[in-house]
Amino acid sequence: MNAAKRNKILQRLRAQNPAPTTELAYRSPFELMVAVILSAQATDVSVNKATHELFKVANTPEKIAQLGVRRLKPFIKSIGLYNNKANNIVATARMLSDQYDSRVPDTRQSLEALPGVGRKTANVILNTAFNQATIAVDTHIFRVANRTGLAPGKTPLAVEKQLLKVVPDEYKRHTHHWLILHGRYTCTARKPRCRDCVIHDLCEYREKAAK
Repeated sequence: MNAAKRNKILQRLRAQNPAPTTELAYRSPFELMVAVILSAQATDVSVNKATHELFKVANTPEKIAQLGVRRLKPFIKSIGLYNNKANNIVATARMLSDQYDSRVPDTRQSLEALPGVGRKTANVILNTAFNQATIAVDTHIFRVANRTGLAPGKTPLAVEKQLLKVVPDEYKRHTHHWLILHGRYTCTARKPRCRDCVIHDLCEYREKAAK
């Protein structure tokens, strides 16, 4: 895909949604961090239901640390892998309280040193909480980037690096949310809604005509 076509794709996605954001409910960087950790292999809807009740009781590193793993689990038991996530969230809360004055750090190195925070989670936090031009690649973005031809790659990291290389700076901060929302609601995995797609004529998906 050439640069002109990429630019047109991003222009249209921006026109459709000028100020995209996450569908996770949060009011602070720490709440966002907890929600993103919980969102692995879970829907945003299910995470929001769990955190709606959890954050009424504990929404700071100190309160989560005081809550502890045993009392945290009932709030998130509807979420997949909740045992491991509970351990990571409490351990991260304690580290933030002890080492970072209860503040979520705004550097990748510090974020990825926290339990349960990998590259994708760090990218989401840096982008959404701190307005940095990072692009987290989840299953939706990986699919859209490859299917459309926007930024092909065999691994999420390869796709991320390619997106950072080919996406112009003016679009970088919002590209993550444009692509994830496009993959969630239009360029879906099993039955992409090609006829409703704003980039239908620019997309290089070979099977789109049959959809």
